Amino acid sequence: MKQHILAWLGVITLLAVFPANGAVKDQFILRCSPAAVSGIASRHGMTVLTSVAGQNIFLVRGPAGASATQFIADVEADAEVGAFEQNADVVVPESLAGLQLNQSTASILDQLANPTVISFFGSQVLGSYVNQPAAVLIRNAEAHQFLATGAGIVAVIDTGVDPNHPVLQASLVPGFDFTRNAPGIPSEFADLMQSTASILDQSTASMLDQNTIVVLNQSTASILDQSTASILDSTQIPRSFGHGTMVAGIIHLVAPTAQIMPLKAFTADGSSNLFDILRAIYFAVDHGAQVINMSFSFLDPSQELMRAVNFASGRGVICVSSTGNLGKETLAFPASFQNVVGVASTNNLDMRSTFSSFGAALADMAAPGEGIITTFPGKHYAAAWGTSFSTPFVSGAAALLVQVRPRIQPKDAFEALAHAKELEPGLGWGRLDLYNALFSRLKILPPGAPAPGGVPSAGN
Repeated sequence: MKQHILAWLGVITLLAVFPANGAVKDQFILRCSPAAVSGIASRHGMTVLTSVAGQNIFLVRGPAGASATQFIADVEADAEVGAFEQNADVVVPESLAGLQLNQSTASILDQLANPTVISFFGSQVLGSYVNQPAAVLIRNAEAHQFLATGAGIVAVIDTGVDPNHPVLQASLVPGFDFTRNAPGIPSEFADLMQSTASILDQSTASMLDQNTIVVLNQSTASILDQSTASILDSTQIPRSFGHGTMVAGIIHLVAPTAQIMPLKAFTADGSSNLFDILRAIYFAVDHGAQVINMSFSFLDPSQELMRAVNFASGRGVICVSSTGNLGKETLAFPASFQNVVGVASTNNLDMRSTFSSFGAALADMAAPGEGIITTFPGKHYAAAWGTSFSTPFVSGAAALLVQVRPRIQPKDAFEALAHAKELEPGLGWGRLDLYNALFSRLKILPPGAPAPGGVPSAGN
């Protein structure tokens, strides 16, 4: 179904302009040969701002005040222009309804507020992070014990990461900050006021101290030690601060021996644009990523975004994206593209989350996305809600598949992931089952490992 819908989209995008969530003022993405760009810019009154090396795409500024529709039509008529579209704004997380700390979340918050510490692949972590209901549902422990713990590089296009978080630090590899054009491991703290960053980054004396739950934004409740919570003005925390660290923490939970490459295309207020996301995708491919996690979505298609994910897929990279949080059957991009695994959210009863977007042309599968316990900047933990946090479960699963089949191609990874727990219509293959997905690739089980379906787990 996804393939047929996208074939149709490929036709209509030739006939009409589809600006994404919002157009970046006077900015456009031009595809042409490097030899032709100066002439094209001169003929159409454009200023070339930057480019993506080796990809023949350029970010340009058009003449101020020009009609975008007419300007695009004029430029597209130029024989030397391969493609031309508006740059576009995108935000993350995507329109999630306000977090309600009610009885449905009480047990999750209790797990955060009454922590025990265990060892997990070289780090001391919260026991409720490793043994949370979502991890039990997808059979995380069984996959690690008998089959795989992850390999390769997972690129995370997001808000950056806390480079010093003790759970993540050893797994991080250098990425890039596209918001500042700076190489290295991009820190989320760079977007905070210095006073707020200092409070959050202070050392926690002991994870076993009494802790406080603080609602930081629409989709996150964080556990902070009392001294931090008492002096932190949570209104100074931007709406998407911590998003990248939380996503990275879920990938690490599923694939603890894989490497994570943070690519900061979003600022802490959740804003980014199409061109920076394109840059991040091409960077990930060029720097050895085997998996790309995209916990964001555009409402409308983009030819250049489709080209970028097709380029990645053609290089053997497994692309994974969230379906969005509009709570309806719809399209969203890149999740709706054929070469991307679109991930919807379910609760711990294997029912679709009310906020999760769904549909045959959007969702390839689902994963838990409510009250997910994960890492948060400043040596802290958080519980998170949204399809943004379902997606990294599947990206982590892809890294497990990379370990058992190092040269696995995306179509083979998709076939493996399709060995999922069947759910209601509109959620594709069903809810992620790590053990079944891995066994479908291994065929021969290690000694002592149970047959698929032989390990009891919640929801099976």
